[in-house]
Amino acid sequence: MTAGLVVAILISGFFTGALARLAVPGPDPMPVWLTLAIGLTGSIVGAVVAAGLGGGGYAVSFASLGVAIGLVLAYRRFVQHRPLWGPEALRFPERGLGVEAQRERLRKLGIDPDARSRPEELRLRAMLDELHRAGVLDDDELTAKRRALEERR
Repeated sequence: MTAGLVVAILISGFFTGALARLAVPGPDPMPVWLTLAIGLTGSIVGAVVAAGLGGGGYAVSFASLGVAIGLVLAYRRFVQHRPLWGPEALRFPERGLGVEAQRERLRKLGIDPDARSRPEELRLRAMLDELHRAGVLDDDELTAKRRALEERR
């Protein structure tokens, strides 16, 4: 086995893992090594399954990606304890490998990691600001409406 082959396998595994993460809606922050492990495991298991079913070529690729997607879903369900679909699946996770470090990096950048999970609240805030700029709401009304919006959480 040459070094070039090892590098090609690692790159292929990384891309398989990355595609699997992209196929599942919602954020799934995880370390690069975990993306690579998911991709490599999906590639190996997918190749074995496809070969066992008599498939080759594209069948191996699709089986590899399918297994990797299944691994991302299992990670989300059993490690992050998040639903697989629905509005809660789009929330930024609170647990998992690398999640706290990612949350801290986002906070240092001035980004609230939970704001993405509240699109309706962000839309309502933007509407309140627009009504204030248009003169429909005065300062006191705007403050009261923002407070009411905060209390809805």
